[in-house]
Amino acid sequence: MTATPRPSRTRRAAALTVAAVLALAACSSGGSPTPTVTPGSTADKGAPPSPTMPSAWPLTGVRSDDVAARPALAVKIENAPEARPQTGLEDADLVWEEVVEGGITRFVAVYHSRVPKAVEPVRSVRPMDPDVVAPLGGILAYSGGQAPFIAAVEKSGTQSVIMDRGDAGFSRDPGRAAPHNVVGDPKAFLDQADDERTVPPPAQFRYAGKAGDGTAAADGTKAATLDVTLSPAQRSVWDWSGEDKKWLRSEGSSESVSSSGKRHAATNVLALSVDVVDTKYKDPAGAPVPQTELIGKGKGVLASAGRTVSVQWSKKDQKSPVELTRDGEPVELDPGSTWIELVPKDGGSWKAS
Repeated sequence: MTATPRPSRTRRAAALTVAAVLALAACSSGGSPTPTVTPGSTADKGAPPSPTMPSAWPLTGVRSDDVAARPALAVKIENAPEARPQTGLEDADLVWEEVVEGGITRFVAVYHSRVPKAVEPVRSVRPMDPDVVAPLGGILAYSGGQAPFIAAVEKSGTQSVIMDRGDAGFSRDPGRAAPHNVVGDPKAFLDQADDERTVPPPAQFRYAGKAGDGTAAADGTKAATLDVTLSPAQRSVWDWSGEDKKWLRSEGSSESVSSSGKRHAATNVLALSVDVVDTKYKDPAGAPVPQTELIGKGKGVLASAGRTVSVQWSKKDQKSPVELTRDGEPVELDPGSTWIELVPKDGGSWKAS
């Protein structure tokens, strides 16, 4: 019969020491021993905390328990008559409309909560685009552009995805004439996100908790139409639809529709009065390239829920978002999509009626 070996004196002493420590802990805590943490467990204080995801889509304010960790994707989209109807604008969270050469406009469409299968037609970058996209910390996809404009985008901390550089995600629509036929694949653009684009974008505006509680909706003046003149070549008209609970867009007197036939619409329309100046750069036809000066402050109007309210806007630097106030108090938008009209002080105007 084999005898069971007795523990060594050292091991007995260690066991007594542990027992004594546990007994003291039990006494000091009212009889409940302090819990121990097993190395490698999820309670390890050395482990970094999990990132907190927002409870609403940051670019629309719409509540969600499933906000995607992807970055914001901005795409430069044309709005010349030859570019219409566009594809994918109806899925954007934010759309910025800006005046370019000849008084026509282009869009910076920003996607996060929804990602369309295609966007068209994608066009080139302009000098005001870094100020628009820098606060997002995401990606800007475009066909190309003058070297100083591209350098300014990348200096702003935004990642460029460029057709002329050979980046993936671009093709040509055989049913359209160049240069109005560049098709973009948003998923392919997002697949190229670098290691700095792994989280949702920060909110660009303040949003009320629910529809109807925003500043314009709750305290604005009733309006059926917001008529915005950006230049002699571009008039953007927004008509309130109580049935759709949206502002419906027209290009002048013609309805603005997607290639799918869906009317372009927005929950909020924000018109900002801005300075537009000519740069030293020229387009291929020799016309000066204008630049919208977005860093600064000015007047604006916000349209939501069939009402409008006058606001003041300010942007302190390139990476800061536009801030909206009314009588010194922050302005809130209704949750949903927003189109921002950058209206030149010289020659531009808006009228709510």
